[in-house]
Amino acid sequence: MNRWEQLTGGTSGEEYAARFAELAEHGQDVHGEARLCATLMPRGARVLDAGCGTGRVLIELARLGYDGVGVDSDASMLSVARSSAPRLTWLEADLSDFDPAAAGIIPGFDLVVAAGNVFPLLAPGTEADVAATLARALRPGGLLVAGFGLDQDHLPVPPGLTLTQYDAYCTGAGLTLTDRFATWDGDPYDGGGYAVSVHRR
Repeated sequence: MNRWEQLTGGTSGEEYAARFAELAEHGQDVHGEARLCATLMPRGARVLDAGCGTGRVLIELARLGYDGVGVDSDASMLSVARSSAPRLTWLEADLSDFDPAAAGIIPGFDLVVAAGNVFPLLAPGTEADVAATLARALRPGGLLVAGFGLDQDHLPVPPGLTLTQYDAYCTGAGLTLTDRFATWDGDPYDGGGYAVSVHRR
């Protein structure tokens, strides 16, 4: 069981979606992830939303003209995603052994995005496997973009993954760090408690 399932019981889809809907209603920007991805790849690029949850990021990318697939292990989150955007492809699978081809999806994505603390909420010990799985889903030259908290202020669970560890997992998967930001708005990373990392295959 991953740390997300331990935290939520795999039943928080509607509650999660409602929280972001409320933020949007109060004028808060909830599409920073999609906007940053759109600066990294041209419209029409193929995107894999890894740990897509309720589909917030992928649905916005589709609206902006991207072709995408969402994958998550939480059925309650995917139920919301499928209801919100039934024409998009949503797959229920564990990221540690996700195989696009076995799921009938052509691999070779231009960009894989892992937003929403996906890596810190994995089952401990599977981080390297997930990095390798996501790297294999990319075409040569494709990008893995992952944003996650590094301290208690930015995580719903005790911190368990450092940037040094994450970079090592990515290096082991054949990925090279190209950029690191402090926010999804592209602010320079200054060693704070949240980082958005861009790695290239």
